[in-house]
Amino acid sequence: MAKSIQMNELTLGVCYYPEHWPEELWEDDFRRMREMNISVIRMAEFAWAMLEPEEGRFDFRFFRRVMDLAHQYGLKVILGTPTATPPAWLTHKYPEVLNANVEGVLYRHGMRRHYNYSSPKYRELCARIVRNMVEAYKEHPSVIGWQIDNELNCETNEFYSEADHIAFRAWLQERYGSLNNLNHAWGTVFWSQTYTDWEQVYLTRPMVNHSPNPHLALDEKRFISANTFSFAKIQADIIRELSPQHWVTTNGTFGHLDNHELTDELLDFFSYDSYPQFSTIFPSSDENPLGDRAWSMNLSNVRSMSPNFCIMEQQAGPGGWVDRIEMGSPRPGQIRLWSYQSVLHGTDLLVYFRWRTATFGTEIYWHGINDYHNRPNRRVREVAQVGEEFAKIGSFIAGTAYQAEVAIMQDYDNVWDGELDKWHGPLQRQSVRSWYKQLQYQHIPTDLITLGTKTKLEALLQYKVIVYPHPAIMTDETATLMTQYVEHGGKLVFGARTGYKDTYGQCYMQPFPGPVAGLCGITVEDFTLIKGTIGASELHWEGSRLPSGTKAVGFNEVLSVESPDVEVVAAYATEYYKGQPALTRRAVGQGKVWYYGAAFSEPVVDALIDEMELTSPAADWLDAPAEVEVGIRSANGSSFLFVLNYSGEQVTLTLKKSTVDLLTGAELDGTIEMPAYGVMVMKILTP
Repeated sequence: MAKSIQMNELTLGVCYYPEHWPEELWEDDFRRMREMNISVIRMAEFAWAMLEPEEGRFDFRFFRRVMDLAHQYGLKVILGTPTATPPAWLTHKYPEVLNANVEGVLYRHGMRRHYNYSSPKYRELCARIVRNMVEAYKEHPSVIGWQIDNELNCETNEFYSEADHIAFRAWLQERYGSLNNLNHAWGTVFWSQTYTDWEQVYLTRPMVNHSPNPHLALDEKRFISANTFSFAKIQADIIRELSPQHWVTTNGTFGHLDNHELTDELLDFFSYDSYPQFSTIFPSSDENPLGDRAWSMNLSNVRSMSPNFCIMEQQAGPGGWVDRIEMGSPRPGQIRLWSYQSVLHGTDLLVYFRWRTATFGTEIYWHGINDYHNRPNRRVREVAQVGEEFAKIGSFIAGTAYQAEVAIMQDYDNVWDGELDKWHGPLQRQSVRSWYKQLQYQHIPTDLITLGTKTKLEALLQYKVIVYPHPAIMTDETATLMTQYVEHGGKLVFGARTGYKDTYGQCYMQPFPGPVAGLCGITVEDFTLIKGTIGASELHWEGSRLPSGTKAVGFNEVLSVESPDVEVVAAYATEYYKGQPALTRRAVGQGKVWYYGAAFSEPVVDALIDEMELTSPAADWLDAPAEVEVGIRSANGSSFLFVLNYSGEQVTLTLKKSTVDLLTGAELDGTIEMPAYGVMVMKILTP
């Protein structure tokens, strides 16, 4: 059962760093926060050096003064454990706590997240500061919850200190039991890599061609996730023991960490840091890219952990460090737009980063709501508007859940394996982007779900359609679950490179797509990576569903029909495999399964959406252009339709039924003009 934050109303908060400011500013800051309907502050996540200025000497007076004043102004406090930034005395005295790069060179003091999770000494010192901090503040009336560390696996998600190599060996011994089992799982007979002593086993190290054993590389990522989990568990257990009345969360998401397991086992709900303006730093080369709207996909991933969650850091200005990351200022309206983007997708507690832009340090260009001069600006006015609107609609929206009948599925093993394996990893990124984008543009709400060992059939059956694009690693258990989903009426879509690897990342000695070949009723007769002299074949689809010249991109598999009830939906129209099946469909039980022997492109996705007769749940309420995101949050018979305009231009909507914009109170009917970066929230009646 997914874990959600429990809020009675939409709640606004802000990250606050009192250690950065003269104490005489605090009271004015808190007064202005309350005027803007901000009622929660997060703090202390980087303050270890203040809380423990010398080893074993603790001083909790500073933040107690802050919290006392915050309480006077009716502000609630989220406390972050400060383990993301060990103080200088610690790293100087105990250099073994530092992380290292793959060459074994230590990352030195002066940044953040420069430690490793494996050091027994670091774990000991982290447990001590957390225990003392919780003891000091657990009874304070302002505290509502705790954030473990800050952005686990941010900055780097690879760890190569001596302590990590030692911990990796211990993890492998527990996982495999013997070197014989390890050698089998890693295929070490290849190139004479066989291990005869555990001391010979290391995490990835520098090597010829920079290409490690792929099975070791997959286990390395599993180890990093498990090790991060065990580090977080130390803190979660202490907080649960000493402060059971408070909730526990952490903020992400970053690589090489099973955040779903972390949430299920340790947290009350998951939190996310949303910075849509990153889309301007890493622009997509796609035609009609999603841009900042792509953050809806990230939020969909968070929603699979916690249907209702916290945004622990919501972008409130332009971002940048002194040495990297340059992004322009949000245009007028975008901060509000991004705030409601988060709310649409399940946020009930939204915390802006940060109250005021830092005047010193690495993040002097990572802007907050207030500028250095601390005078009113348009960002302050925009956040204040959101605060006013939350006060109007917050009690209606909180606790409602995003509604979707289509899901794109992924799993950690395939994501991690695909980082090294270029024969399926890039296909996954291409296909997920194409599916999410086209579903967005057709106003079809979509969940991004993660398959795990605890995933049950009931969780999948809430979706009419599941797209599982390129699960190269496919177990018999997963194949059985997928078969049951289709038999019970689900529509399932696979793409190229499905089902040819086992759980170790070794290739099956059976026809592709391995464990789901029987379900799909096909095998892969031939295949080619699209590269060099091999170009992508054009597609022929009966019924003219595809634009002329549409190609099967990324990888082409030539499919062989093995079952008489398989329908060939599209065939290759060029290349040496002209006329051979490219896309098939098979009815199984009450459902259907599609298999496409390539990566999914936007035209192919559009054709499949048409083929499966998918429509927007808002189609009876309005017609909207593609620039607009449409979604619904519902609970207990109440449904709320969100309409978000990501365009810098005014757009036209056509309302088919009369309704009211809850944010403004305006009655809406017929043709209406929606301003650039505009937001509307309407209560609607659902069947």
